[in-house]
Amino acid sequence: MANVVVVGSQWGDEGKGKIVDWLSARADVVVRFQGGHNAGHTLVIDGTSYKLSLLPSGVVRPNKMSIIGNGVVVDPHALVLEIKSLRDMGVTITPETLCIAENATLILSLHRELDALRETSNTGTRIGTTRRGIGPAYEDKVGRRAIRVMDLVNLQTLPSKIDRLLTHHNALRRGLGQEEIDGQTLYDELVAVRDDILPFAGSVWKILDEHWHGGSRILFEGAQGALLDIDHGTYPFVTSSNTVAGQAATGVGIGPRAIDYVLGITKAYTTRVGEGPFPTELDDAVGQRLGERGREFGTVTGRKRRCGWFDATLVRQTIKTAGIDGIALTKLDVLDGMDALKVGVGYTLDGKMIDSLPASQGQQARVEPVYETLEGWTESTEGARSWADLPAQAVKYVKRVEELIEAPVALLSTSPERDDTILVHDPFAD
Repeated sequence: MANVVVVGSQWGDEGKGKIVDWLSARADVVVRFQGGHNAGHTLVIDGTSYKLSLLPSGVVRPNKMSIIGNGVVVDPHALVLEIKSLRDMGVTITPETLCIAENATLILSLHRELDALRETSNTGTRIGTTRRGIGPAYEDKVGRRAIRVMDLVNLQTLPSKIDRLLTHHNALRRGLGQEEIDGQTLYDELVAVRDDILPFAGSVWKILDEHWHGGSRILFEGAQGALLDIDHGTYPFVTSSNTVAGQAATGVGIGPRAIDYVLGITKAYTTRVGEGPFPTELDDAVGQRLGERGREFGTVTGRKRRCGWFDATLVRQTIKTAGIDGIALTKLDVLDGMDALKVGVGYTLDGKMIDSLPASQGQQARVEPVYETLEGWTESTEGARSWADLPAQAVKYVKRVEELIEAPVALLSTSPERDDTILVHDPFAD
């Protein structure tokens, strides 16, 4: 049985939540492998909307195992609130259906404060983060001073680990003109959530190994998009983790041979939130129309997303860096009723044609898109569930996208509803 990794092929917000939920009907286990509660998913099931930030999208389905891997940074307070919110909506969440990696790093209040201080500072580069403390938590993880889930087990050893953490953070706070944090305050913060978190803690790598060798189908769920990858994205305007498919193995503790198929979620146009380059961005009425029709506001922050034409050059690049086998094309219905559609097929940089986005921040800011214009369609694609339901020009648009990105469309989404999906190729069939 195949195991599938789902990643975003753009700057996030591609509609991963719906696709992962749709695929989870075929999976036994759904796993988050990176990121934190800065990336939101909205699932619409039988008219009910579920907003998830940290929990895997499969959590709303009964009889599925949901796992938060060690590659995720976990805000325990946000997790407790999210679990309560879903339980209030009738979703069953127990230690038998949810496991959190015992070696996952915790996001603390000091991380959120540091994130906000940096974003409001008049010096340095503003990244446009969600101010949820994701970056500072990853910094502590790499700096080998983080507090992890397992550290809540033995309260006798927790104070020394807090002291080690505060040696670094209080030095930063002094430099920023902020009051130092008392170790007892941080200790009390952790003890307050200890009993809510520890029942879910476990050895994720061992659980997944048992499921893999037991023949279970595993769905690995990524957050954000490949263009926000800390190594392969539009640096420095990126997230603090690896968002490409290779992280799925590292972020849960399973070998890369466990991955059989990589599905890249791809919006039929392009959006991004926050700062950074966006070659095909539309700062006009067309861009506004895309945003309004696509309801382009962040699930977590409510921030308005920047909108633009589909950039085939960027997606082709992430197809390669993320190892994507096929894409799920989403929000095709947002393009309904447009006379003409433009697709970015390359760039010019200082007057020269190039076929990929450069790694240099300065060069990324100077590229200009080269467009190909395609005929639009007047008929509606919303709710289509087969190729026969689509207008001819919409089919031509999809086929041209496949040619330009050098990857096939495996699924096509035509509305936020779970079943409004055209299945071309079942990733779990590989």
